Amino acid sequence: MTLPLVVGVDGSDSCLLAVDWAVDEADRHGVPLRLVHASLWERYEGVVPSTGRERPLEQVMAEHVVASAADRAERRNPEVKVTTDVLPEDAAAALVRASDGAFAVVTGSRGRGRLKGMLLGSVGLAVAGRARCPVIVVRGDRAGIAGTHERILLGLGSAETTAEAVRFAFREAEARGCTLDVVRAWRTPAPGMRGDHGESAAVAVERIPAAFDALLGDAITEFPGVRAERTALEGPPAHVLAHRSAAADLVIVGARRRAGHFGLQLGRVALTLLHHAQCPVAVVPHWL
Repeated sequence: MTLPLVVGVDGSDSCLLAVDWAVDEADRHGVPLRLVHASLWERYEGVVPSTGRERPLEQVMAEHVVASAADRAERRNPEVKVTTDVLPEDAAAALVRASDGAFAVVTGSRGRGRLKGMLLGSVGLAVAGRARCPVIVVRGDRAGIAGTHERILLGLGSAETTAEAVRFAFREAEARGCTLDVVRAWRTPAPGMRGDHGESAAVAVERIPAAFDALLGDAITEFPGVRAERTALEGPPAHVLAHRSAAADLVIVGARRRAGHFGLQLGRVALTLLHHAQCPVAVVPHWL
């Protein structure tokens, strides 16, 4: 069974960009598209959907949202199979539940909510921090969203990077036929201080090639056709990757998660990129 690429839709401009991006992604990987609109309007209004003529306005609007998104997807690429769902539940909870049987979940960077001060919408943040499959938040400038850079960026942090994130990055680069930019950021210890492993800056630099080999070895064997460029840069990982995302079509980071923990499980790097990256961001979970 081929798992679908799930897209959260709400009729916003951000959502429409996410639909366009998801159609192209589904085509690249040969997977179907599932458009999901979820809302608690039934609970708030105290009504039950009706099949009669006097259906609630909210239900009619919800059906219009998914129908419009489906029509947009079909016009962009009629070869991609599209299904739709209107669900009477919290949007974030619905997408997290859908992630249990999805190739990936795609959301826009901003929804239709009233919290305009947020750099990332609350639904996108909640899904990225709780989903069981990779989550892509479509954000950034026009070039990054359109995929014109022909470069995928993988953040190779020691704490959050996992085999799942590495494999996801290589698979994306292979599907797009583009270069994979693998970046490992490191910090120079302050005078008199030691690094994360109790080592000096010189020793930390010497360890970088071995760290690349350890984390990339299996994926290089599995995806021999992918051109992976390795770069080590000094600086805070979140800032290094956010800056480098300006020349990427997708930035990928891992997220370690523990079962039974119900809060958002996102590292500092992932959180920063979700708010500030200049291209779409993929958060790939690893469950402990």
